Amino acid sequence: MFTAAAESFLKQAREIQEEELRRFASRVAALLQGPELGPEAADCLQRLHLTIAATKYPRKLDGEFVELLQTVLCSSKCPEQIQVLCAAILREMSPCNDLILSCDEIQDTKLLSLVSSVLLAQGKKSEVSAVGQRIVNVLERRLPEGQSARYLLPVLSNVISLSPESLTEEQTNVVSKKMADWLRYASIQQGVAQPSGGFFSNPRTRQPGPVTEMDGAIATDFFTVLSVGQYYTQDQWLNVQAFSMLRNWLLCYGSKGLETPISGDKSGMDRSVTSMVSTTSTSSRLLPPKERLREKAFEYCQRLIEQSNRRPLKKDDGDLQKACLIEAVTIMDIICKQDSSYVYRTVSFLKILHGRICGDATYARVLMPIAQFFLNHSKMAAVDSDAIYRHLFTDIPAQLFHNPSLAFEFVQFCKDNSQLFTETSSIFRQSFPNLFKFLAWNSPPLISEFVDLLPFLLDASTAVEIFHLLLDLPCLTAALDVQLRSAALSTSERAASDPAVKPATCLEAFRHPLYKNMFQYLLRTKSAPEDAPERLIPLRQLLGSLASSPRVVQCAETVPVLLELFFRVVAEFADGPLINQLVVLLLQRSDQLYEIPAFKDDVYRVLSSQLVVLCKLRPALVVELSTEILEFSGTVSNIQNKEAIFTHMVWAIGEYMSVSYDKRCTVEQINRFFETLEAMLFEITQLRPLASTPSYAPRAISALMATLTKLAARSQDLIPRVSMFLSKMRTFVQSPAVTSVYCEEDLEEILIRATELMNLLKMPSVAQFVFTPPVDVASTRFQREVNDSLPFALRIVTRLLEPTPGFMPG
Repeated sequence: MFTAAAESFLKQAREIQEEELRRFASRVAALLQGPELGPEAADCLQRLHLTIAATKYPRKLDGEFVELLQTVLCSSKCPEQIQVLCAAILREMSPCNDLILSCDEIQDTKLLSLVSSVLLAQGKKSEVSAVGQRIVNVLERRLPEGQSARYLLPVLSNVISLSPESLTEEQTNVVSKKMADWLRYASIQQGVAQPSGGFFSNPRTRQPGPVTEMDGAIATDFFTVLSVGQYYTQDQWLNVQAFSMLRNWLLCYGSKGLETPISGDKSGMDRSVTSMVSTTSTSSRLLPPKERLREKAFEYCQRLIEQSNRRPLKKDDGDLQKACLIEAVTIMDIICKQDSSYVYRTVSFLKILHGRICGDATYARVLMPIAQFFLNHSKMAAVDSDAIYRHLFTDIPAQLFHNPSLAFEFVQFCKDNSQLFTETSSIFRQSFPNLFKFLAWNSPPLISEFVDLLPFLLDASTAVEIFHLLLDLPCLTAALDVQLRSAALSTSERAASDPAVKPATCLEAFRHPLYKNMFQYLLRTKSAPEDAPERLIPLRQLLGSLASSPRVVQCAETVPVLLELFFRVVAEFADGPLINQLVVLLLQRSDQLYEIPAFKDDVYRVLSSQLVVLCKLRPALVVELSTEILEFSGTVSNIQNKEAIFTHMVWAIGEYMSVSYDKRCTVEQINRFFETLEAMLFEITQLRPLASTPSYAPRAISALMATLTKLAARSQDLIPRVSMFLSKMRTFVQSPAVTSVYCEEDLEEILIRATELMNLLKMPSVAQFVFTPPVDVASTRFQREVNDSLPFALRIVTRLLEPTPGFMPG
């Protein structure tokens, strides 16, 4: 009812808005048809554009008004500002059925750019293709005086993004020729300031000086996007625009029709290298258009890298330098993929660049495309790139984990190249402690990336250490917080702590000898499998003061997801010893978690479910790890604190402590488990004074009863003991002390299960078959069905022994 009323209200509001819009559009139409299109018309068009742009649902204007907008847009007498606003409104209304625009006959490049932007916004491939054809046709011929191609390149860039196939090979060759010239042969003289036309304008224009480098030195080489001038010429603007679209152009069209020489083809390599180092423009112009563009693009990127070595006079220019470096290295990588002969020259060039910038953390983003290049080409170039990877994975995460945008880019880079990294270098997997710093500080935004990344970090050598790290992830977040705050302290505040005085805060502990090694281990940059994680127990307690920090809590919420993924991946490759080791660690670490109650509950839930999975993968572990399992299942506190893990462990004992699963299982072992669990059940069900009766999970009590029954069925001398125990459960559930702490439904369920199990033991042969199938039957579908439907089987036996009126078993 509320939804219908809300929809009705919204519909009425929309109708009112549309009516107001139509009235306002009528006013705009009157202004557009007036004798002069002045400031009032521009203001109204601007308001109309903002109104349409801010609307969440499509707004349709009258067809005549749309036609008027198109007429004004294409009018040669119309002011440029009015044309721009008309085009913007038509784009916001796309797709528009009343559009009659065409770019076929337009000669003015500014107008062609505006009309093309409207046509591209329609989303039709035919329009995209028509615009592409027209733009290339205009670029192909000499433009009239006063016209510039700089207005068309952004349109061409949109065309290749929307539909690269709309251009033919012949057309791409035309543009490639133009781009090569724009990149390499722009003027190195500054542009001339356009005269204002005022009274004091000087008709005798001063001769422009040469462009300069970013450090103020006069440029002695060709113009690039890093060249500096007060004013720029048209060909310099084309140079900048050509570079901005170069990467996409090469990706779309750079390799079509190319026959790249294979690495062993020496003649092909020599021929291409010769063309590369050619110094005369004549020989360069004889190359096919795509090869010539690659050559000029490569030279341009080399020039950018050389220019980046200069110290800029303005701070913002330093950011531009780094952005251009990233683009230049990326373009070089693309060129080398398309023509392998460029690889050999590029390798040494980028190694020099890496050596120059690797010590400066502000160049961190540049290091990723450099590493990408070596990932793609180091095998062909036969170079060792481990030093580059080692620096990337060691320094960047450790120093810049707190930079959110860099963290996302870095993890995305790792995710995109995870397969390549695992195939080419062991450094990637060894660096997982450092990589997890990004997640510890930037979760949950990075959780989906790490879900994709984690499987590539896991193998038999890293599984155990990653298991510990996942459980300590919120603790790592707290440690990173302490590290950052410690780095912000003054030198005097960071003075070494007195070893004799126990630190009072986490900040003091960070440099205290008692905790320093613990912090260093938790904040390590690479795998350290030989170190014992138990050393972190005091540190977890110390960092407990940060457990309520929002960043720590957010990190803790990501752990269960990754833990479940961890076990799914490990199950695919784990052998017996690794599974055994993980089960032992699972039981141990359940006592060693960071003190966040919700976090511990979630981790217990995951660990308990995965304990079952591991036991199913390797049933023999119950026998092989009997000492550790007995110790865990014989501790009363585990029932209350870790009920889910305890219950599943008890279930696994009852399920797999059998000769059907492991011939090494002996009667003595069965008896030992029986006695331990019997003592546990006695402990939690013994009657106490009313005020001191603890409450235990009914599920744990039922699991203990069922497991004791299973063990007795396999060692039938135990049947009288468990039968007597089960018979006393009625007294337990009816005790006032017990009924005060358990609900009636739980007590009824406990009593029903005790009765069913006791009845089953009255038929030992049936009980033995149900609970201890022969070896050749244990894994059959029949037996699995029996186990899966055990509660139903117990009820059938109960009804057989205690028939009710009208019951007839089928």
